[in-house]
Amino acid sequence: MATIKDVARLAGVGLGTASRVVSGRGSVSKATMEKVQKAIAELDFRPSHAARSLLSGSSQMIGVYIPFLSGTFYTPILQSIHTALRASGLNMVVAFGVGEGDERRQAIDGVNFLIERGCDGLLLMSNALEDEDFAALGPFQSRVAVINHGYASIAEQCFTVDHKAGGRLAARTLLEKKHRKIAVIAGRASAPDNQERLAGFMAELDAAGVDSGKLWLDHGDFTPEGGWACAERLLASGREFTAVFCANDEMAVGALSFFQQAGIPVPDQVSVLGYDDTHSAQFTAPRLTSVHIPWSEMTSNGLNYLLNRCYETDRPVKRKYKLHVAERASLAKAPSRKKS
Repeated sequence: MATIKDVARLAGVGLGTASRVVSGRGSVSKATMEKVQKAIAELDFRPSHAARSLLSGSSQMIGVYIPFLSGTFYTPILQSIHTALRASGLNMVVAFGVGEGDERRQAIDGVNFLIERGCDGLLLMSNALEDEDFAALGPFQSRVAVINHGYASIAEQCFTVDHKAGGRLAARTLLEKKHRKIAVIAGRASAPDNQERLAGFMAELDAAGVDSGKLWLDHGDFTPEGGWACAERLLASGREFTAVFCANDEMAVGALSFFQQAGIPVPDQVSVLGYDDTHSAQFTAPRLTSVHIPWSEMTSNGLNYLLNRCYETDRPVKRKYKLHVAERASLAKAPSRKKS
């Protein structure tokens, strides 16, 4: 493969001049530019990404960390990030939470991997890190943005929603449909956003006179399999219920599938409410009612903030987002009690 030195030699110019033509930075006369471009064409020269990075002092890459890649949640988020970056002439490197250690260790390793690959900045979706982990990044800490979690030490760099408000909204939606016998399929107990939405949900029920301490509650793992397993245990428990609140849509999908197999009509006998309002919620059977979390807005604003920091752009950044319930066919009024 031809190198930048070969181009300079064939064009009869210095290496610095050839580099300025390739990078598009610095002044070069029209005649000199034409000679270098002609040499590039003759040699079929293509500068490597590493060479561009050396010339510009920037890799033009953003690192993205997500805990895992499965199901339907992270894929559209990654796609939106990639689309926005490519539109700006940038690209991304993705790291997942794999390998040895707990979630925090995996996140630290993922962050270090991305920095070692020369990423100009990092967009992180992790609630496993601690404030001290960001401090350990030194000056690079300023080139980080976090989605869906808040850290006190880098509050300005975090883009999330009030999940307690989301939980309250979910409870209020069921209460307005006259549901009082409610079961809850929660996510991982260790996940802070799960804790927040549950706290809001229970507080709203208590305020309405529904004893949240007496609700049937089980923890899934945010997967359809987890939702199926919890719904199966719920039915086996013998508890009476008219509605199920699932802490994310993927568990709601699993619960809907189990109820269908068990011959329990949704929403005629049982209503199901999800959380997130992911793309898949529109295509379940019946279509899933879900608390809409503005993932696209959070992600795009976090990315805009990061690009402003890394490349001195002036992209708009918004920090407050509205929550609402996307009401579909899985939710109905609680069935009336049969009179004896």
